[in-house]
Amino acid sequence: MSVTVIGEKCKGCKLCIKACPFEAIEMKGKVASIKDNCTGCGVCAEACPFHAIEKKEEEKEVKDLSAYKGVWVFAEQREGKLMPVVAELLGKGAELAADIGTHLAAVLCGHEVDHLADELIGWGADKVYVYDHQLLTQYTSDGYALTIKQAIDQFKPEIVLYGATHIGRDLAPRLAAMANTGLTADCTGLEIDPEDKKIKQTRPAFGGNLMATIVCPNHRPQMSTVRPGVMSKREFDSNRKGEIIRVTPNLQDSDIRTKVKEVVKTMRETVSLTDAEVIVSGGKGLGCPEGFALIKQLADKLGGVVGASRAAVDAGWIDHSHQVGQTGTTVKPKIYVACGISGAIQHLAGMQNSDYIIAINKNEDAPIFEVADYGIVGDLYQVIPEMIAQLDEM
Repeated sequence: MSVTVIGEKCKGCKLCIKACPFEAIEMKGKVASIKDNCTGCGVCAEACPFHAIEKKEEEKEVKDLSAYKGVWVFAEQREGKLMPVVAELLGKGAELAADIGTHLAAVLCGHEVDHLADELIGWGADKVYVYDHQLLTQYTSDGYALTIKQAIDQFKPEIVLYGATHIGRDLAPRLAAMANTGLTADCTGLEIDPEDKKIKQTRPAFGGNLMATIVCPNHRPQMSTVRPGVMSKREFDSNRKGEIIRVTPNLQDSDIRTKVKEVVKTMRETVSLTDAEVIVSGGKGLGCPEGFALIKQLADKLGGVVGASRAAVDAGWIDHSHQVGQTGTTVKPKIYVACGISGAIQHLAGMQNSDYIIAINKNEDAPIFEVADYGIVGDLYQVIPEMIAQLDEM
């Protein structure tokens, strides 16, 4: 929106200056003048009693939405290995494509990563666009964004999905801005509206206290980042056939403003919560960091990994890489054991889709019991050793 002063109608009353929240109006002589910092909010036009200020709606760019076809998944890879979230996105992408009546494609960027194309087809892709270039060996914001923007301009996908990983959260907003479209971040649910075939994107809002469903009606492609561990994978089919389309990106060394000199991996113990089938998590109810030694004993006995609530991480009892929840990792294991975790809504949002939830807590009114399949009211320092003893006898 833009605003314009009609000079012959302006009486110099200065009411518009008082009304403007941005101090974007000044008097030149006896006539109001709009300054460069005007945001076009139109408050001044409403305040003017002489109708001396006009507000005009700017013409919006109209895209031919019918030209956009297909559901795309960004096939994030690191050192020639696909990230687990890619298979999850292809599983959900196949459902979305079927509901729309279109194809599912993966866009793969890197150098000497052709071998991943067949793997993507096995996970459900009908087409794989392979962009191979030496400048794409390591992820850079410029290199990947420019490459995928070229792909979007050429092939015009209707929907593009990214994992809400460190790379996905960096790449997706850049591409949304470059493509002049919207982006819904950290989605936990995706579905197609049966009436108009637009994608309905659901994500937690206001600290997880409500779920917002967002649509992008006027721009394409529709873009979403999706939390790892939320969507379900399809069964891998090594016999699936698909189309592999190899494209050479138009990239120059000068296009990439940042250079990766060295990749340094942390030496700390890492945990893969996303892939774990069993997770045993500890919370503030442990009472002390030493309690995680008992949690690890049970996790090892079950063949699982150790998780934690935000309260335990904030207390410095365990590394953030173990955190489960809205501000940590969203997980979907076969078995989730919550020990000394009350069940704050932010934690529940990250684990409530587990196949089976077992809760151990001294407080019988703890919210965790509302989502638990099995609940044990008792002292975890008595319950867990008994569980371990029972497992030893099996």
